[in-house]
Amino acid sequence: MSNPPSVFELIRRFDLDPKKSLGQNFLVDESHLARIAAAADLTPEDTVLEIGPGLGVLTRHLAAQASRVVAVELDDRLIPILTELFVDQPNVSFVHADILKVDPASLLADDGRQATDEPAIAPRNLQLAPPYKVVANLPYYITSAVLRHLLESAQPPTVAVVMVQREVAQRIVAGPGDMSLLAVGVQFYADAKIVQKVPAGAFHPRPKVDSAVLRLDVRPQPAVTDVEPDWYFAVVRAGFGQKRKQLRNSVAAGLGMAKVAVEAGLLSAGIDPRRRAETLSLAEWGALAKVLKA
Repeated sequence: MSNPPSVFELIRRFDLDPKKSLGQNFLVDESHLARIAAAADLTPEDTVLEIGPGLGVLTRHLAAQASRVVAVELDDRLIPILTELFVDQPNVSFVHADILKVDPASLLADDGRQATDEPAIAPRNLQLAPPYKVVANLPYYITSAVLRHLLESAQPPTVAVVMVQREVAQRIVAGPGDMSLLAVGVQFYADAKIVQKVPAGAFHPRPKVDSAVLRLDVRPQPAVTDVEPDWYFAVVRAGFGQKRKQLRNSVAAGLGMAKVAVEAGLLSAGIDPRRRAETLSLAEWGALAKVLKA
């Protein structure tokens, strides 16, 4: 059996120019492709949602290991190419859609509903599809939005393996002392770890920065369960809104509350009002949100 065509061969065959506007950087290093697929711990029973299949080089690895692969691609030029390349693989299908405008699980639903019929965010715990895993090479400019979209969706994946900018991956897995709004947002819903680093030279076109593969094991329940997520994140956003200020100032300004009330709330939650947002753990944010809500 002949080897499948490389990215460069496909680009020449179909006369393609990667679109900068879509952040297209195709992964061309086969060794990294295999490791990304391996990071998802796929079994023959798994359903995979791939975001941004590009020219299908990673899709091949996923299709060889999983029961079903549904790949959603925004670039309409690539859909007929991908369909042609995978015509002999019935367990692979392609959807032309913007992942940020559809409910992820609706792309996998077996009841005849179309992806575009679903709201962007449906009520959480609404069962639309079988359990699924996500594998994605995310354009840098939509990384945060896609992660939030997946984790807050009605039926989030059980596991997400995503390739992101290395600096962003490091921010996501950071602990108290170096936390960010993005880190809190991801860790609230999932356990995050960096699987491997991917150098810029593994892509075409070559990006200006290195990447990293991030694995997210989605929690059955959020890390903090005794506070409504909307209020929890309202408090967190307030704290990070002026992150160089002490919490008694940033939270008061962000929530429009009296500083004396916020300071009392911080003390009640066991938090020094002089601390800054990046030093708090998820549990401390929960304690503060609970006190302020009361």
